[in-house]
Formats: sequence, C-alpha cells, structure tokens
Amino acid sequence: MKKLISILFALNLIFSFNLRADEGMWLLSMLGKNYDEMKKMGFKLTPEDIYNINNGCIKDAIVGLGNEGSPFRHFCTGEIVSEEGLFFTNHHCGFGSIQSHSTIEHNYLKYGFWAYSKKDELSNPGTTASILIRMEDVTTRVLAELTEEMTEEERNAKIYEISKKISDESIEGTYYSAYVSEMFNNNQFFLFVYVIYKDVRLVGAPPSSMGKFGGDTDNWEWPRHTADFSMFRIYTAPDGSPAAYSKDNIPLKPKHFLPISIKEIKEGDFAMVIGFPGTTERFITSYGLEETMDVTNKLRFEIRTVKINVLREEMNKDPQVKIQYASKYARCSNYWKYSEQQNKALKKLKTMIVKKDIENDFINWSESYTDSKYKEALPLIENAYKNRQQYAIARMYLIEGLISGPELPYFAYQCSGLIEALESKDQELINKNIEAIKESAKSFYKDYNTDTEKKIIAAMFEYVYNNLDRQFHPSFFNTVESKYKGNFSLYVDDMFNKSVFSTQEKLFAFLDKPNLKTLQNDMIMVAGISMLDKYRELNGLYRKNSEGLDKGERLFIDGILKMNPDKTMSPDANSTIRLTYGTVRKYDPRDGIAYNYYTTLKGVIEKEDPNNSEFEVPDKLKKLYESKNFGPYANKNKELPTCFLTNNDITGGNSGSPVINGEGQLIGIAFDGNSEAMSGDIDFEENLQRCINLDIRYALFIIDKYAEAYNLIDEMVIIQDMDVVR
Repeated sequence: MKKLISILFALNLIFSFNLRADEGMWLLSMLGKNYDEMKKMGFKLTPEDIYNINNGCIKDAIVGLGNEGSPFRHFCTGEIVSEEGLFFTNHHCGFGSIQSHSTIEHNYLKYGFWAYSKKDELSNPGTTASILIRMEDVTTRVLAELTEEMTEEERNAKIYEISKKISDESIEGTYYSAYVSEMFNNNQFFLFVYVIYKDVRLVGAPPSSMGKFGGDTDNWEWPRHTADFSMFRIYTAPDGSPAAYSKDNIPLKPKHFLPISIKEIKEGDFAMVIGFPGTTERFITSYGLEETMDVTNKLRFEIRTVKINVLREEMNKDPQVKIQYASKYARCSNYWKYSEQQNKALKKLKTMIVKKDIENDFINWSESYTDSKYKEALPLIENAYKNRQQYAIARMYLIEGLISGPELPYFAYQCSGLIEALESKDQELINKNIEAIKESAKSFYKDYNTDTEKKIIAAMFEYVYNNLDRQFHPSFFNTVESKYKGNFSLYVDDMFNKSVFSTQEKLFAFLDKPNLKTLQNDMIMVAGISMLDKYRELNGLYRKNSEGLDKGERLFIDGILKMNPDKTMSPDANSTIRLTYGTVRKYDPRDGIAYNYYTTLKGVIEKEDPNNSEFEVPDKLKKLYESKNFGPYANKNKELPTCFLTNNDITGGNSGSPVINGEGQLIGIAFDGNSEAMSGDIDFEENLQRCINLDIRYALFIIDKYAEAYNLIDEMVIIQDMDVVR
C-alpha cells in the first residue's frame, strides 16, 4: 500500500523524463522515500500497518483470486471486511461463479443472489484465495549463480533451479505455497510466500442489471454508475488450515480485516489501492510497441468482433443461451474493447515518439558507458521483432480465431489422449481416459449450445481462412477446399452431423463403446489436432525467430536502471501484490469537457433505457430512488454516491482491489480504467490516468436497502465520522 516502496535496493528508474508523481505499482516490503510523500498526501498510518510479518496488518486483508491449476496467476483481487472471512471483489470477477450457479429456475445473473445465512452460501470448486505471508528480496542469492558467459537458455534454467530451491526451502514444514518472481526482466528476484485457501463460497451479488450496468457501452468509460461488486467468504479446516470444500469447514479467522468508512469522500483525499495487477509493459521499446499496436491489439479486436457479433445475436434470441454464454461473452468482450481503446490512446498521446526518445537517450548513454554490452541491447530487440513478425501475425489468427475462438475443437483435442490409449489396448489406461473425459464433459456441455457453437465455428474458421496467409493454414482447411469447395457452412453442418463431440449424449454413447478408427476420423477431433499441430509448428518458428529478445530486453532495462541511479522506480506488474497511492481527483479529457470526480444514483435513473439490456433498472431500485431511502449512505447533498475517481496506477488484476483511505479504512472497490488513458499499461499519463471505483456506500446501500441482507451489514464494521455505525 504505499507508493511508499522505494524498490529494490538500487533500482531507481524510470527515466527522469518519464517519472510521474502518481505512477508506480510498489512492492509492499520496500519502504523508502515514498512514505514521506504519502504522509504529505494524507496517509496517517505507518509502513508496519501495511506490511508486517509478525503482526496482523493490511496485507493480511488482501486476497488474490486464482484457480487451483494456477493459483499464483491472480485474475482479480478481493478484500476481507469481517472477522469471519467475508470479502468483497468485483461483480465481473465473481461473474463466472454467479453464472455457474444460475439456471432458468434460479437465474442469479438476472435477479442477483444473497445468502441470508451461512448455510445458503454456494461453493465454487477450483477457485482459490491467496493471502501473502511474507516476501523477501533474493536477488543476491539468484545472481550469485549466474555468469556473463551463460546463454539466455542456460541463464533461465539456472534461475529456475535456484528459484525452486529457494521457494521449497521457504515453505518446508508448513502448509504455505511459494514461488520466486523475477522483476525488471530477470534483473531482480523476490520470494513470495502465500497461504492459499481452496474453499471459497459465493455470499452475495446484485442483479447483472446493476452489477454490469452500462455493459459494453460504458466499459472503460467515465462517468460510470455500475454496482460492480460481489461477496464471497473463505472457509478453512477447523484448525484454520487450507482445505477443500467440506461441510465441517469453518469461516476464516483473518489476522486483519478492513473497517469500512462511509464518511464523505472529497476531492484531494488520499487513496491507496492494494491488489494483484496483472501485466504492464512500461519498459517496452518502440519495436515492441509496434507489434502490440499493429499485431496484438489490431488483430485481437478484429477477430473477436466476429465472435462478439455471433454471441450477441444468439444470446438475444434465447434466455438459456444468454445464461450459458454470459461469462464467455464477458471474457471475450472486455479486452476486445480494451484493444481498440488502447490503440486510440497510444496514437493520441504519441507514445511511439516517447519510446523513441527514450531509446535515443539510451543509445547516447551506452556509447559512453564503460561496459560495451549495453550497445547490443536495442539491435538485438529490433532484429527479434523484425524476424518474428509474420509468425506473430499467424499466431494471433490461430490463438484468437481457432484455438480460443470456438470451443468444441479444442475440447476434442483435449480428449485426444484416448486415441493413444486405444492404440495401446491398455484397458486400464482406456478406462482412465474415459472417466477423465466424462468428468470434463459434464462441465463443458453445461454451458454449451450446439447451434451457437456451429455458428461460431463457421464464422471464425471462415474468417481465419480468408485472412491468414495460406502458408500458415492448418491442414484441415485443405479438406474444406477440396471436399466442400470452401463452403464452411456445409463443412460445419457435416462436421456436427457426424462427430461424436457435437452433443454430450453422442459423446457418452461413444465412450460406452469407444472405437479407435471412429475417433481418429472424427471431423471435430481432426480439426482440433490440426490447429494445435499448426500452432506448435508456428510457435516453434516464433520462438526461434525471437532469439536475442530476452537478452536485449534484460540489458535494456538494466541499462535504464544504471542510467537513473537516483530515481525511485517500480518494476512492471506481474501478478504479484502491489500498492499504488494517489488522491481522489476529477479530470478534463478533452476541450470543453470537464468530468466531476463522483457520480450518483440519479445518473442510473437518467441512463435507464428499457429497450436496451445494458441500461435496465430494477423496479425496486427505482422505488428506493424515488423515496430517497438512502439510509446513512447518502452524502452531504443527500445524494447516493455510486462511483468515484482516483489517479491510482492500476491495471487488469487490480479489479476488485480495495480503495483505502489514510486511516486504513475501505472507501471503495476499484473496477476499471478510463478509455482516454488506455495507454497506461505502456506509458502512464498523469493528467489523464484515472482509476474508476465503486463507492462502498453504494454497495452497502444495495446490501442493506435493496437486498435487505442485514446479516451481512451486521457482520461488517462500518464507520461514519468518528462513530461506528454497525
């Protein structure tokens, strides 16, 4: 929580011309001169109140949400707000869980969900909640094992070896989990030790009409009026240790939880955000920026547009499909719009010129620096991006258009182990594969619609066929050409008529009497294997032609650090816990436009459009507005605040992060950035960068007045002025 992190011993960075007052995603254990700056801005606690390995502190209330297969890749953040492990996160972070429990009969997406007692809370297998135990700078120990003579491959292998040794030693005899994370492109290294909880239960969520109010239209935009929150609870074994779901588990007893403030929020108030930001690329060169804009963002937007259009049409036609594909649509659309908005911001802010200016300064510095190795950094980077360009383009088409576009071919590919099992005639291996496929299929087909998938496959396959360089076409495209004359509709119809994967019933019937030849010739299986074979081939060429990039970027960033020995800096975000600090602040995005720093429920009513599903307003919410029954959550103007702005430095992964005032109290939940500064992951723009937050008063109002979930209100410590309201 503090911008207070001075960051790793000598890492003073960010070029003097690129260091911004409010920029920085700071490591919790590294407290330096930022602390004095924070105090001047209104921070009233001490560094130990944020990070302390001996006593409960704010870090112990911060939750990293992940999945059991990759618990350290936190997709969102949460914050504990009670002594019984209750935590907030965003509605869009909990959306997959809400969707998974929804049916036509119990449509929690449409009507919301509230557990009025703990027995009503819903389990979410596979979801994990991580809490940091401690972190440690292990750079010296790792670097001691490395030499200048090593190739990048040898260097990376040695880093992995020593990192594993360090992490294993750190958790010996405990139920903790640990890993060593690189910083500054393998120039520095930190050990992170977590406790990872495996029983996470859904407690509450407003209707999607409130939790996703504004939909794609308002996404990444201000002003916002979105009640973007959901509530979960962590459970443990009776002894407090992590455990999978069991009826005998008990609510977590956290070392610390955040009290909630419903005091007035004023412009200029101190605000810090602590969470698990995913990825930033502040050190990216002009060569990398060109690939990001012209390949990654451009193609992601164009290819996903095809899928988005199919999903919108299908979801609007059928309520069941709308439930089944709601979470999938949300995942697809989020970075679909982000990619377009980021490119617009990068162009408008002339970020390419900024990057080239930095590189010119680096070249001048390297020419006079005593160690000549830095001179090769930029040529290595330039050559790698140039050499891999055609493969980078082809990879995007395969990933976005074929592998993650449709779902069924990749699902079939994941079942291809049964082919090898049948070839071996090992009955035990065959049975093992069949059981695994059946278990996976139950989850897959729950949120699958045959007609929808057919339309997605036909549209995505045809788009890739028409736009991808023919030399990179997967082999099954030849069949479409020769047998179906390039008609993808006919091809897909035939595919679904013949394939055992087209429905769960057909698949399970096949698995009762599996046949090797049938599986080998199955059209969906053939397509899945074909696209993955081509991807592996392309990925090999992509990696081969990226040779020199890792070394070049490592030397470039190391050089930047050495260029600026007196500058405090933070490493790029990489899903490790970070703190940013700033203030509540409005902004003026364009000539003649001035935005206030907060919005109110009045704006929800003003935006209502009964003919647009993105702007529906529940009747009960309208009645509460009309009666002005806002309880203690109104501001001094007797308005109900909904959202507010700060200038905190955030990115994806910070979704659900707590916004904390100078007293260590929760005042909001971060959920978005603003479109004018979508360049922020690459180049922080201090005058435009804003963090969009749900005002915690709006969340409490919904829990209290709308849901009447008094059990949850009573569980939290709510502070108004100097008094505890609850």
